[in-house]
Amino acid sequence: MESSSIKKIILENQVRIPGLDVIKRAYDLDSEVNYIFTGQRRAGKTWFMFSIIQHFLQLGHSAEEILYINFEDERLIGLEITQMDSILGSYRELFSHRPLLFFDELQNIVGWQKFARRLSDSGYRVYITGSNSTMLSSEMASTLGGRFLVKEIETLTFSEFLTFNERSLSPNFEYSDERFEVFRLFESYFNQGGFPELVRLRDKKEYLSTIFQKVFLGDIIARNQIRNTFALKLLIKKLAESTMDEVSFTRIRNIIASTGLQIGTATVIEYERYLEEAFLIASLPDFGSGISNRESKMKYYFRDHGLLSLFLVNPESFVLETMVYNNLRRWFAPNLFYLRDITEVDFYIPGKLLIQAAWRLDNETTRRREVASLIKAADKYPAEKLLIITYDQEEKILVDNRMIHVLPAWKWMLTNTAED
Repeated sequence: MESSSIKKIILENQVRIPGLDVIKRAYDLDSEVNYIFTGQRRAGKTWFMFSIIQHFLQLGHSAEEILYINFEDERLIGLEITQMDSILGSYRELFSHRPLLFFDELQNIVGWQKFARRLSDSGYRVYITGSNSTMLSSEMASTLGGRFLVKEIETLTFSEFLTFNERSLSPNFEYSDERFEVFRLFESYFNQGGFPELVRLRDKKEYLSTIFQKVFLGDIIARNQIRNTFALKLLIKKLAESTMDEVSFTRIRNIIASTGLQIGTATVIEYERYLEEAFLIASLPDFGSGISNRESKMKYYFRDHGLLSLFLVNPESFVLETMVYNNLRRWFAPNLFYLRDITEVDFYIPGKLLIQAAWRLDNETTRRREVASLIKAADKYPAEKLLIITYDQEEKILVDNRMIHVLPAWKWMLTNTAED
């Protein structure tokens, strides 16, 4: 790799990044810590890194102190770990500063961990992004020796979605006409999901399909050298269709086998792990099960409800429950479960919340079922609050001296914590 090419990349980024229109996101960082930002593709890791760069500039650092490299830049194809020092060398030929280092998609360089460790040991401030959850692996933790904190950057929350749509909320907005505009934007968020770039695109479905293909073909198929791609795609579809149900690996294997494909339970388990590593899905255990059953029977949710909708004809109820799950996961994981022993409850945070996700409560049978499940669960599992999250309904239901709060999803997601 020629030094002149690296210098050109460094200088281009020093000119480009300060002028970008970057929306800040609500992640707290320690100014004295090196970070690895990981998460799903297109969730906004690169732009989050740009926001950090702009923050340093606002603090008084000069653009010359910024060394930003995107390792998916085609001009860096073929760059190997043994050549990484040439990046710092090229910078030193341009400037005498000790740079702030920003390395985007660094996992493309085989052996990057030891390079990152050496930079940290040398006292550099380093920020790294990567789309592969192997960046969270025990091997990486051992290699980096606690020198970096890992923070996942996720797709937009509804509150962030409003910010990206240039909508700030007035105090008590829910009691004014402003709530109608908020609900209109909620409908958009509900239908498209939280990938930041969708805000400015017209063909949202095509964009979501492109993201899925990139994750499916690049992050899962190619990286794990999977040959039976049809079985994997069928697994993804069945997990989407089973979003609101408890599933076992054996059941999934039987479903796939019913199509004529020969696949073992061990392979299904392996494939599911690949999906989690690519940040496509996440698993939720049953609180009432023993340790062994928690591993064999789970509920599975897509990490972004926009991608989920690609696999379903009538996705509304599935999308609602997925949105509720992802918000609870952000607030409470890993202390988040579902219940299936004495009754069915969608989500349980021990000692705090029992929550059902229900599209609407207009149907009397649905209403009785959801309410009865919460009351029965509350007899065995202590909780400070009982909630039913709906698409657009709000009320309070008093049963046996227990108050159940029914909240529309848009309002619930705009509270600071799930308890509010």
